[in-house]
Order: sequence, then structure tokens, then C-alpha cells
Amino acid sequence: MPRPEPLAGRTAVITGAASGIGRALAQRLSAAGCPVAVADIDESGLKEQFNGPVLRRVLDVRDAAAVKEFAGEVRSWAPGRIGAVFNNAGVAIGSTVLGAVAEDDDWLHSINFQGVVNGVRAFLPILVAQDSGAMVNTSSVYGLIGVPNQSAYCAAKFAVRGFTEALRQELRGTGVRAVTIHPGGVKTNIARNARFRADPEGRGRTHEQIAAEFDAIARTTPERAAEIIHKGVDRGKARILVGPDAYLVDALARLAPTHYFDIIARLRPRKASP
Repeated sequence: MPRPEPLAGRTAVITGAASGIGRALAQRLSAAGCPVAVADIDESGLKEQFNGPVLRRVLDVRDAAAVKEFAGEVRSWAPGRIGAVFNNAGVAIGSTVLGAVAEDDDWLHSINFQGVVNGVRAFLPILVAQDSGAMVNTSSVYGLIGVPNQSAYCAAKFAVRGFTEALRQELRGTGVRAVTIHPGGVKTNIARNARFRADPEGRGRTHEQIAAEFDAIARTTPERAAEIIHKGVDRGKARILVGPDAYLVDALARLAPTHYFDIIARLRPRKASP
């Protein structure tokens, strides 16, 4: 199979671009000469300055009609072919299954999974028509293993993984690729912006304390994550693991598919009493 064209100089579309991995990707690809079409529900976060052409749109990825309209705008605006569409927008929840609030789970699923589906449905016809480009969907290491107190997040990220892998098989024989991203712990605001009704572990931690614990174990910067993703897409990878913890989780899921969390629990530092 021939090596795909590098992204440099080709248009990149990025949702969830106002912060974290999305913003770092937009900055990196713009610096590489890519016109960037960036979208996020956070209007203030989209005011980042870029090196070259940029199309900014306030967008709720849950709104399929709005995402389709955005795709039409990008098609008209893009100077040349689209190199990649990064369906990256995502949110988080911390809750046990027993304590879950239905509207919180629905909110997460509508963004983390249905938002990806909406992006694929809107932009895939453009990529297929040009017979090139990559559809790059953000899953997670939580799309590789099940994690306590993350049932909604795991469900959505497993769904992104399965959806993208099925799409990849449908695109066999075409010039379009489907790529799954599995980040480990990345230093973003996802935990700080997550929905928590109560400490799911029953230790009485505040939302800020839970976010601080996530920050303490997240080893990968957004900039490093963007570099890994950019290089992975350029190399034609179908599945990109981001961070050393992602490689560890992937190995555990393969080697101990029903006992991986026993090993992870032993590797974690002991928790202090509240």
C-alpha cells in the first residue's frame, strides 16, 4: 500500500479545537502550512492566532445539521483537498453505574460518540469524492479497557473504536483512511470540566481535588500528543497510541483481557484516607 501524502500544506479540520489536544493539533498543523478549519462550542477558546489561513466556527457537534453545514463551509473555503478531519471534541463524567444520572450519561454520549458520527457523516462524502484524506476519530485508552466510575466514558470511547474500525473496513480499496486515536493521560482540562455529582469513590474529594489527581498522573502534554498524532497520520497508521501509559494499557488488555484491572490496581499508589 503506498504511503499516504503528508498533511503539511493540506487543509485540516479539527473539532474540540479550543483547548487541549485539539488546540495543540491546530497550532502544530498550521505551523506545518495547513489551512485549518477549527470548531468548538467554546467561542473564546477559538481566538487563537495561527500562522496561515483559518476558518473558525462555534459548533455544537451534537447538532448533526450544524455539523453538515460546517462541512459545506469547509468544502467551499478549503484551498485544495482536505488532508484530515479530526473528530476530537469530548467531555467526561465521574460516576458509578449505580449512582449515574441519565441526563449526564446522555450528554456525554451525544458529544463523545454521536458527535464523532455526525462529523464522519458530514465530511466522509467530501473525502470519498476526492478519494484521499484521513478520518481521524479520538477514542481513548478507556476505549481499550473498562475502568471503574467511567462507565459512560468507556461506553462512548469503545463505541468510537468499533465505529471507526468498521468504517476502516468499508474504506478498503479507496484512498480514504479511518484512524483511531487512543490517548492515555494528557494534561488537559477534561477532568476539570467534567461533570461530578459526588466523589464516585466515596472519599469525599472535591471536584478540584479529583482534577488535581488526574493532573498528577497525566504524563503527556497536549503538544506532545499532537506531535504523536501528526506523525502517526503521516506514517499511515490506522491506530495511534498516545503516551507511554497508552502502550501499557494496550499491552495489558491483550495479555490479561479479564484481569487487567487487577494489575493496574497493584501499580497504582496507595490512596490516602480522606
